Amino acid sequence: MLTIARAAALLAAVLVLAGPATAQIARDVVVVGMEAEPPGLDPGQALGLHTLRVTHQLFETLVATPDDSTEVVPGLAESWTTSADGLAWTFKLRRGVRFHDGTPLDAAAVKFTFDRVIDPSHPHAKSGKWSFVAGYLSSVKSVDALDPLTVRLNLKYPTSSLPALLALPNCAIVSPTAFAKDPAGFDARPVGSGRYRFETWERGSRLVLRRNEAYWGARGNPQTLVYRAIPDATTRVTELLTGGVDLILPLAPDFVEKLEKTPQVTVHKKTGLTVWYVGFNVEKKPFTDARVRQAFNHAVNKEAIVRDILKGTGVPAVGPLLPGTWAAEPAVKKYPYDPGAARRLLAEAGYPAGFEVDFWVPESGSGMQSPVEMSTVIQSNLAAVGVKAALKTFEWGSYLGKLRSDAPVMFALSWFLKSEDPDLSLYPLFFSKNSPLPNRSNYANPDVDQLLLQARQVADRGKRAELYRRAQQIIVADAPWVFVDHEQQVVATRAGLKGFKLHPSGFDLRVEHVTKD
Repeated sequence: MLTIARAAALLAAVLVLAGPATAQIARDVVVVGMEAEPPGLDPGQALGLHTLRVTHQLFETLVATPDDSTEVVPGLAESWTTSADGLAWTFKLRRGVRFHDGTPLDAAAVKFTFDRVIDPSHPHAKSGKWSFVAGYLSSVKSVDALDPLTVRLNLKYPTSSLPALLALPNCAIVSPTAFAKDPAGFDARPVGSGRYRFETWERGSRLVLRRNEAYWGARGNPQTLVYRAIPDATTRVTELLTGGVDLILPLAPDFVEKLEKTPQVTVHKKTGLTVWYVGFNVEKKPFTDARVRQAFNHAVNKEAIVRDILKGTGVPAVGPLLPGTWAAEPAVKKYPYDPGAARRLLAEAGYPAGFEVDFWVPESGSGMQSPVEMSTVIQSNLAAVGVKAALKTFEWGSYLGKLRSDAPVMFALSWFLKSEDPDLSLYPLFFSKNSPLPNRSNYANPDVDQLLLQARQVADRGKRAELYRRAQQIIVADAPWVFVDHEQQVVATRAGLKGFKLHPSGFDLRVEHVTKD
């Protein structure tokens, strides 16, 4: 893997040599270069943004978020109502919507999509790994198709965050016909109702979507979307400058300033709702001891990582939620960079001479910023307090699979939100029953569990915020993570690509609106 310094030197050479684009992409085709190839395209099984960027174009959800906001608006459902006790949510579907295979998108399709996740007796309950979506739908007891255009979700308990959860692309509605015909193959030949339909996939090369000319709403501008996996950051930039791609992400921090001064490129920035963290498996020694976890928080110089590695394309984290969002709690236990405090805590925990630990890190990955470079600084910080952390690096797709199967003691990861609703992060990541996925730290605190369940069942936002703030105070004191930073989303496009905007969440890549000169 190239170091940042080496990558910057190569970029400088490319900037000197690059003239007019050497590759010619048709005006009605948009090519996206991203950090990894999706392992599959069933939204219910998706584990990363690199997958969800693609499924966003193929599938749709009952409710959605507009281009400029994280608020919830109608999607496949034109409207919805809630019962007085909050236990029944009834959605009226749009008339005339069809999946790409011609199957009507009706209440039966919605029921099929959700039942395969929530109903253990469903014929296809074992057809997939419903890692995240099972948690998102955890409060849904059953689904009723009342008539072809009316579907009711019956809840185990009132869930104020349900609209925000249903807007997540993992909850997108799939064609029951296509899935039932080939459950094992659906991940590679997906069928949704979105603006674009699946066309071809050359594994390791390119994934091609074609505009859905029969789409019920405003069709996409480009006729064809092409997604290319380009794991190396310098190669992504080279492809952009020479015209091999129209848009790249993520952009390594050392490249940002140089590309901002490059006439043929436009750089787009927006702070999203991502948190980058180092997680501990709190069921494995030495991280069963909160003092060890707290010591690591004091040992890591987050400000230096944001300044020197991320070049300001991040905000140091004090907890799991982005500061300034409606439920973020600033008055949590603070962990200033303090190697002396870290050494004292390690000694109190019985490790005066430190210890050795394997630190798992992906080579790249959606929402992972500069994981190897960031983790190398963390490794150095830990060495200064006597901890020898051996970096174990993995390709992103392999990494996600091994995290699930091997449950490492220490790992780097990130989490991203579709909206500011804290239930979309605090409940999946810190509620005890969500272990081992997505609560990969196996964190369990009964007081936190109670607060998170209470907050789900309260309608008033102010009361919910207070409950979430109390939960954050406990979580940060327990320190199941090192809370490192919140990413500033950075995307680079060729200057001739018009109409591209980053979504406020940093979650979606909405290339359906762009045009090309």
